[in-house]
Amino acid sequence: MATPVRRPAGRGPAARRTAVGLATTLLAVGACSAPAAGEEAHRVSATTCADKVYTGMTQAQRVGQLFMGGIAAARPSTTDLRTLRTYHVGSVMLTGRSTAGTTATKKVVDGARAQADTVAGHRVGLLVSTDQEGGQVQVLSGPGFSVIPNALTQGSWSTATLRSRAGTWAKQLKAAGLDLNLAPVADVVPASLGTRNAPIGRYYREYGHTPAVVTSGTGAFAAGFRAAGVMTTFKHFPGLGQVTGNTDTTANVVDSVTTASSASLQPFRSGIAAGTPFVMVSSAKYTKIDSKHLAVFSPTVINSLLRTKFGFKGVVISDDIGQAVAVRAYTPAQRAVNFLTAGGDMILTVKASTVPAMVQGVQARMATSASFRATVAASVHRILTAKATAGRLTCS
Repeated sequence: MATPVRRPAGRGPAARRTAVGLATTLLAVGACSAPAAGEEAHRVSATTCADKVYTGMTQAQRVGQLFMGGIAAARPSTTDLRTLRTYHVGSVMLTGRSTAGTTATKKVVDGARAQADTVAGHRVGLLVSTDQEGGQVQVLSGPGFSVIPNALTQGSWSTATLRSRAGTWAKQLKAAGLDLNLAPVADVVPASLGTRNAPIGRYYREYGHTPAVVTSGTGAFAAGFRAAGVMTTFKHFPGLGQVTGNTDTTANVVDSVTTASSASLQPFRSGIAAGTPFVMVSSAKYTKIDSKHLAVFSPTVINSLLRTKFGFKGVVISDDIGQAVAVRAYTPAQRAVNFLTAGGDMILTVKASTVPAMVQGVQARMATSASFRATVAASVHRILTAKATAGRLTCS
């Protein structure tokens, strides 16, 4: 998400044929650099398992995999949990604030996992995530969790220190049952803008004020998490460092500076090359990249820039499009369909009550568009492959 503001102290035969063809070419999530032989074998295995699970799913189960729904980290509501279960939602974000610690958080996570779908006798594990950046954006605290400094402080450490401490934070998330951190923030906030940058600078969420410092900091953070077996998300592509408005609370947030070749994109490029499995797309508009669409709905930003130019093969996740003011001009159904059509994979909504309308919108478009069904099939495969890589799929 863009800021901590809202968290006071988340077919037809043609599509199947397309999916099978796609499955043979999809690399495991985030694999952009040349792999070692063992890594390649693991990727093939993960992709094969994803294929098996996909084949056994109903259409409703496949569509549910496209969503990450928010539940309260401290005490999820039974209504939200019921909504996620009814619509087969495949991923969860812990939202708000919890000071209960790792053991209590693990009980919340286990409860959510227990309601996940089964396919061919095996549970299709949830991906469970949160915002554990540090500073004012740390959802989980209490016994077992470190107090994490803000990113600007983290960026002042040596890469070895940051990598080591990030590994510790990742192990804490893993102990609490989580798979994915919606961090690090790869946005470059110029020193001249500083705290006037509402979504990032105001909260010291940036690792520094130059592409080089941010690249170093995000890379060390991600490396520590990768070593501990917890996935990361580079956000908010193509960067929120040049804006003054906050997409969570403001409409018409515009970046009129960033281009497709700006140096500020280097942290994302480096993160992709290092194998980040997730990239989050912002809800601002970038007039020098695509003046017609918000980035989260832009084929130019997602398909042309992120997928083609940067070669990202992993899961493209939206910033929150459940309650963010930036997308309020669109119905929930339009938000979901527009994001997927633009090339996105996983729809993040911190407001679980928006899921039914979003699911219905996706299913309605699938009923009328073969190309959209193929797009959905590719996205579900990427998500299932990420789950297999995280050890959340079982295939016999």
